[in-house]
Amino acid sequence: MKRHSLLTRLWHWLNALCVIVLFMSGLNISNAHRYLYWGNYGFDPADAWLAVPRFPGWMTIPGYYDLAGARGWHMLMAWPFALGLMAMWIAMLLSRHFWRDLRTTRAEWHPAAIWRDIVQHLKLDFSHAGARYNFLQKLAYGLVLGVFLPLMIFTGMAISPGLEPAAPWLVEIFGGRQSARSIHFIVAWGTCAFFLVHIALVLLSGPVGQLRDMITGGRREA
Repeated sequence: MKRHSLLTRLWHWLNALCVIVLFMSGLNISNAHRYLYWGNYGFDPADAWLAVPRFPGWMTIPGYYDLAGARGWHMLMAWPFALGLMAMWIAMLLSRHFWRDLRTTRAEWHPAAIWRDIVQHLKLDFSHAGARYNFLQKLAYGLVLGVFLPLMIFTGMAISPGLEPAAPWLVEIFGGRQSARSIHFIVAWGTCAFFLVHIALVLLSGPVGQLRDMITGGRREA
């Protein structure tokens, strides 16, 4: 039996591409106004809760300041990102993959069990007998799939000037357009942190085998 289904593999690589382009084009958009606010309005830097640094060209798409171009790249990747996540969630629920492999149990939330998982990770011991994922993996995947990525989509919609008149309720859910923008920024960097940790763990746990399995599907251990 395959360790990773074809849909999981396709979504993994599509999502990686989308998130990278969305993040880098988003940094270019951030350079247009580097201050974050809470509420409906914000322009005066004195009212900002955070002054974001200006990002260099090697971190942005395009590699030079171009607000219109960056928005074009952002919108280009937003649709496959959102539709891909929706398809992945439908597949996980129908196949019971989420309930079977990603759902955490009450016993796993016990402080001693959590600490044991942390110690195992610090020792680079990624074994998790009796389950496909250990608690920290389930928690990380649950936060990213169930919180970070959906929040990126809905806050992105809320800060879109064209959507606000059509769906003002979406803006109100997040406490205003500027609040949605702040949440979008925070979640984007949270997702970036997950990607960096994910890549580091792949490198530490055998990158050749991990990449091969994510391309070919691999074989699930008995």
